[in-house]
Amino acid sequence: MFEYITAGESHGPRLTAIIKSLPAGLKVEVEQINEQLFRRQQGYGRGGRMKIESDRAIINSGLRHQETLGTPLSMTIENKDWQNWVEAMAPDKERGDDVEALTNPRPGHADLPGALKYNHRDLRNVLERASARETAARTAVGAVARQFLNEFNVNIYSHVVQIGNLKSETWTDLKARDPERFKNEAEIKKYFAELDKTALRCGDEAKTEAMKNLIDSWRANGDSVGGVFEIVVTGLPVGLGSHVHWDLKLESKLAAQLMGIQAIKGVEIGSGFKGAGLPGSKAHDEIYYDLDRGFYRSSNQAGGIEGGMSNGEELIIRLAMKPIPTLAKALHSADIISKKETAAAKERSDVCAVPAASIVGEAVTASVLAKSTAEKFGGDSIREIKRNYDGYLEQLRKF
Repeated sequence: MFEYITAGESHGPRLTAIIKSLPAGLKVEVEQINEQLFRRQQGYGRGGRMKIESDRAIINSGLRHQETLGTPLSMTIENKDWQNWVEAMAPDKERGDDVEALTNPRPGHADLPGALKYNHRDLRNVLERASARETAARTAVGAVARQFLNEFNVNIYSHVVQIGNLKSETWTDLKARDPERFKNEAEIKKYFAELDKTALRCGDEAKTEAMKNLIDSWRANGDSVGGVFEIVVTGLPVGLGSHVHWDLKLESKLAAQLMGIQAIKGVEIGSGFKGAGLPGSKAHDEIYYDLDRGFYRSSNQAGGIEGGMSNGEELIIRLAMKPIPTLAKALHSADIISKKETAAAKERSDVCAVPAASIVGEAVTASVLAKSTAEKFGGDSIREIKRNYDGYLEQLRKF
């Protein structure tokens, strides 16, 4: 379950997402999908495309009276900008003489390797699909997965912890500073919900202003800005994933799909790279037992995963996003036809999309966790899966 495929080009008529199979009887509210699509379009540093699009999902199959049928669920998201690209991107007409080929590849983009691999003489044949516009479809898929995970009280949050070279507090830092506040799920939910009202989805107001100034400064120099965002998942049960095969490990599934988000160049779980420099006595989380809580850890250096399996602690993932390769002040390039020196192509683009990428990260994480949950607890309907889940929790209580 929850396997999916997306289709569509950045300036084509629409994006399509098909979830191969879902449990029957799952309540899915389309407006919750649209809320996630809206969140993805926000953030300081976004480009002109976001002024054109107002993404909303259209359900084409698999849902009746707000409940899944157990059949493939298909969704489309219309591209309003398509009306400006009807001739340049026409699927049913031969190429017109006035459609100019794009031949100057951008460093850091899929342009050149894609053209060489697929033998294209027009880079638009590559960049249209490589574009991060595709992540709108994955955000819609993730929104369905979130509604499934809500049935098991699993919540997925994110925040921005770095823009350019400016860093703010991580989730571990925040909890260490105010441990009592963030022991309460309602307070956690409230904190992250407030971030959606901010410019960069960063909880530090002073750092946010400095980050905005940095974006403005780099924009003025024709540059783009990357950063780091952190994903936090609460409510995961012990035992998603497995230790028995490398490809069943939960972190391998998460890393593979999260690294598939456009412009993501690094992923770490828990203490990650910082943990590599710690002695073993500081790098691992000591285990305790309490009659009410069961087994728990004194800390969360592991980031919620041990031996390829969720361990019952919060799942903490950080992702590094490179600066977007489309620059107003174009870098040096070479024309793929004439082979002469040239400046790289300029497309309408964001200056900074880290806040938007954090929403995509939430969606991809939700998709992986929903699939892992369905695999662990099995069943063809949501009632059957929840019954199996409840039985598993009872097993853990009696362990």
